[in-house]
Amino acid sequence: MTVVTAPLGGRAIGLAAVPDPVFAGEMVGPGTAIDPVREPGVVVSPVDGVVVSLHPHAFVVVDGEGHGVLTHLGIDTVQLNGAGFELLVNKGDTVVRGQGIVRWNPVEVEAAGKSPICPVIALEATADSLTDTHAGKGSEVATGDTLFSWR
Repeated sequence: MTVVTAPLGGRAIGLAAVPDPVFAGEMVGPGTAIDPVREPGVVVSPVDGVVVSLHPHAFVVVDGEGHGVLTHLGIDTVQLNGAGFELLVNKGDTVVRGQGIVRWNPVEVEAAGKSPICPVIALEATADSLTDTHAGKGSEVATGDTLFSWR
């Protein structure tokens, strides 16, 4: 089982509340989203594993069980071309849960007209393979709190 923890602090919201039809419709996969605290910060790895995809606005870490977890920083933030994001690791790096991956400022993302909401997605998972999902509760989560378990 893979336990996926919050890569940043904020308010846990369901994917249905994400202002993007691809994430809201779970077309990328099931999971949850975080409406982040509005302050500069470091987004951390939600699992131990290898960084298999890395962009300023998104990254995927695959754990030892082959479970890939996508963390997407904001919506349509690819259009910012990396402005306001600083990569702290490289693609191919082995990382541990809680290790910093990207430094960003959600206030700058909002100022650029983008949503700072961050989907955290279990790639290639089925909705019934996730348990203890924090989604939709509207509750505050701190970096490192459990978001969901993946069986």
